Amino acid sequence: MNHRHLLPNEIDLLVDGEVGFGVAPLQAHIAECAHCRSELEEARQIAALLEELPRFAPSYGLADRVMAQVPVFVPWHVAARDALRGLVPQSRPLRAMALAGGTSFAAVLSAALLWVLARGDLASLAGGLAGDRVRLAVESGGRVIIGSLLGEQAFVAIAQAGTGAVALAAAGFLGAAAVALIGLRKLATASRRAS
Repeated sequence: MNHRHLLPNEIDLLVDGEVGFGVAPLQAHIAECAHCRSELEEARQIAALLEELPRFAPSYGLADRVMAQVPVFVPWHVAARDALRGLVPQSRPLRAMALAGGTSFAAVLSAALLWVLARGDLASLAGGLAGDRVRLAVESGGRVIIGSLLGEQAFVAIAQAGTGAVALAAAGFLGAAAVALIGLRKLATASRRAS
């Protein structure tokens, strides 16, 4: 006699009336084990009761209503394409008018850009202004971040040290972090080997 009771999936095989290589030992066990025989009989009664239940079909449109509530990830390029399709007119004459208007706008914008680029002094002035604005934005953002983390005196010290000292300090920090990471990795490898 087998010293273990049948598992639920083995009882399911017998309830379903499966035949095959592995079923004969299960049936032999059922013939000898009163506990498993009662479990099998109970499972057969439950299966018979389930068969007597009425069959229900879902209402028409249930799948559509359920899927309408399921959040579906839409890639950005598909969302952009669908948004652009919504902007394109459906009728042929309106589409031709939209194409003519878009082409005219692109031509005027290109001509204006070429005119600005042809004037070197105007382009350098615009580039200088943009560079100054970016530098000021980065500086004020850095001041807020460093001031929040390390205090206002740290920002003043960094500003007085200059970009070379800041780059050297950042390189030193990254080097120390790399050495610490390598050391921790070697320590973990050594402890794994020891255990």
